[in-house]
Amino acid sequence: MNGTMALILAQDGLTTGIIYALLSLSILLVFLVTRILWVPAGEFVTMGALTMGILQKNEAPATVWLLAALGAVTLLREAIRSFRTGQWSGWWPTVAFCAGIPAVVVVATLKLAPMGLPIFAQVLLTLAITVPMAPMIYRSAFMDLAGSSVLVLLFVAVAVHYLLTGLGLVFFGPDGMRTAPFIPGRLDIGFTRISWHLLLVVAVALSLTAILFAFFERTFWGKSMRAVAVNRKGARLVGIKPETAGTIAFSIAGLIGCLSGILIAPVTGIYYDSGFLIGLRGFVGAVLGGLASFPTAIVGSIFVGLFESYASFFASAYKEAIVFSLLVPILIWRSVVERRRSGLSDDAE
Repeated sequence: MNGTMALILAQDGLTTGIIYALLSLSILLVFLVTRILWVPAGEFVTMGALTMGILQKNEAPATVWLLAALGAVTLLREAIRSFRTGQWSGWWPTVAFCAGIPAVVVVATLKLAPMGLPIFAQVLLTLAITVPMAPMIYRSAFMDLAGSSVLVLLFVAVAVHYLLTGLGLVFFGPDGMRTAPFIPGRLDIGFTRISWHLLLVVAVALSLTAILFAFFERTFWGKSMRAVAVNRKGARLVGIKPETAGTIAFSIAGLIGCLSGILIAPVTGIYYDSGFLIGLRGFVGAVLGGLASFPTAIVGSIFVGLFESYASFFASAYKEAIVFSLLVPILIWRSVVERRRSGLSDDAE
């Protein structure tokens, strides 16, 4: 390997590593707020990428009908929940979210998709189709199980993952898809060339991270989500609804997943079942951060991307095993550290 090849691999690893970092943020956010291991995080990457690809063919993506179906199921669940509790005060906003938004998106998609939209409009339409699915999944599949164990929530998350994967095969078929680059070409800097797409990915990731930081530090709902992450019962006692915090967390996770799919689709071909491995790499990055710290999860995910890029060069046939083997020493190390901490706390008592 020469210096030029090392730089090319570093660029590829950095691009995918940033995508994994965004996914690790969504996985960590959902876990801290709701205790749900967001297994279907990768499916939103797939749906975002393939929906964008279908729109670039001037066709209406089938995911718009999934949005309508999820809206109907969620509305039915909310009606049953309100009937049991006798509380109908927030019914009309629920109807607007579950029925109004899907109706508007379906009509807009069927009308605009064949017109050959500019790429920015395609991005907005892809977000409008994909992002609302995440909070709908939370409210229809997870919200009534909020008091269940982490294992039960994990089983439900795995079931949702397999459901979305199967629907992905029906909607998109077995063939892969790659979208047109947002900014083609490369920038010459000294003795190396940096792709404009990498710079775009970095800019979007930094902007999104800054927006999330401002949201959690400056806004009421951001501080409420932090309170729920620290103590759900305490947050409820002071008037913060964990259900609302969970809905917002899933909405942010859906946005991050869809944006990640849009950004990674010009770089690599995406198939209907590509989401699981992509999401699993984001999970590895989150585990490297201890499933507790956003900055360390970002650093861990970027390391995973770089590690995968160089592993694919030296041993492409074993790159999956090499990447996921990172979990073994990390989990052993964290187990030793936790035992040492618990031993020190017992001695202090």
